[in-house]
Amino acid sequence: MKLKKRKGRGKIRDNQSNETKNGPVHNLGFLDRSVYKVFGEDCVCDEVVITDRQIEHIRERHPEIYDDSLCYIKKILEQPDYIIRDKRPDTGLIIKKITYKESYILLVLKMRTGKEKREYKNSIITGWKISEARLKNYLRNKEVIYKREHSG
Repeated sequence: MKLKKRKGRGKIRDNQSNETKNGPVHNLGFLDRSVYKVFGEDCVCDEVVITDRQIEHIRERHPEIYDDSLCYIKKILEQPDYIIRDKRPDTGLIIKKITYKESYILLVLKMRTGKEKREYKNSIITGWKISEARLKNYLRNKEVIYKREHSG
């Protein structure tokens, strides 16, 4: 997937100025509100972004999924198998099974709420690969707020 760079300064913004202290901001698309409504009505933005800093974090800390996460990030966001509430407010673990690798990729998504500045967007914080055993542990011990109908 080729990410689009936006130039400018300031925070993650609606206008042309889309560079933050974390580097350029890449637009990943828009969330399906019918899926992501599980975060509540206070989540007021559908656009998702990722910064160069977060891309670099994934590359350095989770190299086993670096290529897969960037290649499949849009599919993971558009068709998650599970969304699990994270311990941090307004944050979820977005999980999708990637069939050809028979593995799961987990993305951490921070949702923008009405409490935050209007120019902020939903943002990918990090991502990593998880095993089926780890997924089962998450499903047993964490709050699942969304489950795709065909998910096991």
